[in-house]
Amino acid sequence: MWPDARAPNRTGSPSSDLSTRLPIEPHHTAPRSSVAALDMASNTSNYKLSAAVANAKYNDIIPYEGATEKTTHEFLQKIVDILVDYIKAQNNRNEKILDFHHPEDMIKLLDLKVPQQGVSLQQLVHDCATTLKYQVKTGHPHFFNQLSSGLDLISMAGEWLTATANTNMFTYEIAPVFILMETVVMTHMREIVGKNWRKGDSILAPGGSISNLYAFLAARHKMFPNYKEKGIATIQGQLVMYTSDQSHYSVKSCASVCGLGTDNCVMVPSDESGKMIPAELERLVVERKNRGHIPFFVACTSGTTVLGAFDPINDIADICKKYGMWLHVDAAWGGGLLLSKKYRHPRMSGVERADSVTWNPHKLMGALLQCSTIHFKEDGLLMSCNQMAADYLFMQDKLYDIRYDTGDKVIQCGRHNDIFKLWLQWRAKGDEGFEELIDRLMELSEYLVKRIKEQPDKFYLIMEPEMVNVCFWYIPKRLRKEPHGPAREAKLGEMCPRLKAKMMEEGTLMTGYQPDDRRPNFFRNIISSAAVTEKDVDFLLSEMDRLGQDM
Repeated sequence: MWPDARAPNRTGSPSSDLSTRLPIEPHHTAPRSSVAALDMASNTSNYKLSAAVANAKYNDIIPYEGATEKTTHEFLQKIVDILVDYIKAQNNRNEKILDFHHPEDMIKLLDLKVPQQGVSLQQLVHDCATTLKYQVKTGHPHFFNQLSSGLDLISMAGEWLTATANTNMFTYEIAPVFILMETVVMTHMREIVGKNWRKGDSILAPGGSISNLYAFLAARHKMFPNYKEKGIATIQGQLVMYTSDQSHYSVKSCASVCGLGTDNCVMVPSDESGKMIPAELERLVVERKNRGHIPFFVACTSGTTVLGAFDPINDIADICKKYGMWLHVDAAWGGGLLLSKKYRHPRMSGVERADSVTWNPHKLMGALLQCSTIHFKEDGLLMSCNQMAADYLFMQDKLYDIRYDTGDKVIQCGRHNDIFKLWLQWRAKGDEGFEELIDRLMELSEYLVKRIKEQPDKFYLIMEPEMVNVCFWYIPKRLRKEPHGPAREAKLGEMCPRLKAKMMEEGTLMTGYQPDDRRPNFFRNIISSAAVTEKDVDFLLSEMDRLGQDM
């Protein structure tokens, strides 16, 4: 069995198979030559290739002429051994999350040069193991730092197969099974968004930022279909878009990338909890219309990055309908709640009224990076907006139904296969398994809030969370009797980067901090990993207190 929840090894001594198999010099030691380092790894690690294979080169394995299956299998098996040991290590609560070194020290530890002549297979094995030794273990149960964390092994297995298949997603001709998987899964996701979305359209994009960009492009194309050929001259007036002042920066980036200018991405004020204020949106729409501008696009956020807030979709949809604007819901973060009967409403109420929705399974659903989707209620917009009809790739006289060629729907043409890992994960969990996961993550966050409230001398909860974003301050001993107010908040804000530095130096814990427009630095804890338990939540708070109480 792999170790259960226990306190990490605070001495920093390596405790996992991966660490003990990889003796690496401490950061204050000058790096040895690659030959010496290889000898050390070969003599003491279980990643040692046989004598017949160790000195072989890349062209001694498949697909090169003269390569043998035996050599290929032995090399790949050692790589798999490294990966499996890494999985064990990051699920071992005695193991550190990271072995932190400053960049100038880290570069002395690593042999990163690109050689004139290729190195041996044994050196490549060593390079792979060393890389993972110094990588942050984002699947560790004490990693609370990012919106995407954890390691779903089913999704990981899917990514391994995807890499091995190594195909592109632009035509059915070269990715028939994967294209059909994408069609089925995207249709299912649209049905979850709303019953009237089944006949819409979707695509997997390289990240939520690009998904939001696709929504912007489709909205402009819908309102001004001649823009694609004629450009800006077809628009008699200044286009204006709107989003919350708490939204992801990628929405504002659309205005820059697509020629509106960031001054024409109007940031709508939010309330104390981080939600867009509908009355302020309408006021700003009317203000720009009175100046002769053309309000056309509103991006509503379902799960803001910092506070985890959900804009009131129904109220915003009413305004969009009144003024003829496109409604986009950026649910890159919060979209996973669509799978939960308990937590979907009221947070996502009204999402079916949107024109487009961004939803990232690589966040709350735990799919491996990257896995981002964009969905449209209306079919055909993606193709109409982005199609370039390159006749060397998207021929119209193929032997199959060319509607399954997806490459002309997107601005990038070639696409990485991001669907198989999600399809396989969904096959494993089903809708019910995902619902259980989402409910569990939310319940653990509620448990964290409960434990914070039970220790008001040590922690200050900033607000009741709507999601798994729990925002709080840690209070060291010297500030525990000081009345709470702006002066103490400023001091607590100064504490955050110092405490985060101690976390990273110790390697026992990682949780993020940031300021917002109302507060100095505060901690924003994220629970999005299926590995986390109540014991890990308790460890989070106790370890922060251990590291920070005397600051």
